[in-house]
Formats: sequence, C-alpha cells, structure tokens
Amino acid sequence: MTEPTLYGLPNCDTCKKARNWLGRFDVAHDFIDYRANPVPAATLKDWAAQLGGWEKLVNKSSTTWRNLLPQRKNPGSDPEWTLLLKEYPALIRRPVVVQPDGSVSVGFSDNGFKKLFTR
Repeated sequence: MTEPTLYGLPNCDTCKKARNWLGRFDVAHDFIDYRANPVPAATLKDWAAQLGGWEKLVNKSSTTWRNLLPQRKNPGSDPEWTLLLKEYPALIRRPVVVQPDGSVSVGFSDNGFKKLFTR
C-alpha cells in the first residue's frame, strides 16, 4: 500500500467531508465501503488494538447503537465485538484511516487531517 485508505460508508456525511478534504489538498487515497466490502475480523481486532480498545472503534452515539438490544451492548470478548461489527458495520466510527505504514486513526476534523497528512 503506497497511499492511505479510508474505510467508511459512501453516504456518510463525515466520510464525504473527509474525502472532500483529501481532494482539496490533493492527497491520493483509496476508499473502501465497508458495508459492501466487509472488513475481516482480524483487521477489526487489529484496529481496535491500535486505537486503544473496542470502545475507541465503536460509535456509541449512533442511532444504530441506541437501537441495539441492551444485552448486545456489552460484548465480553473479541469474537463478540467482531460479530457485532460484522452484523452492524455502521457501528464503526467513520472514517477509519489506514496509513501506508499500517497505522490507524478514526474520525475526521480539519486539524486532525492536517496533522495526519501534512509532513
């Protein structure tokens, strides 16, 4: 991989803002719709580990999270988390940015992207 990859949903406003920012600053990137191209469980586990845990990868303020049954909101193991995210990909914070070196970050802000992409 020689350029960053954004994982997200094409109709997500935050993903659109992130992609527009990258276009405005001429940052070449790949975009992967993780609903159409599900992320492997091992990759989800790696992302969570790099970010500091599943809590950092999952968007608990989303409508999808609020609509989950209470017993689904407390996964106790990595396999339970990956199953939940496979079933509800919209729970993954957006966008997930994977750099060519494999480092991972989530979310979009103008200042955050300036730090990520201007060296």
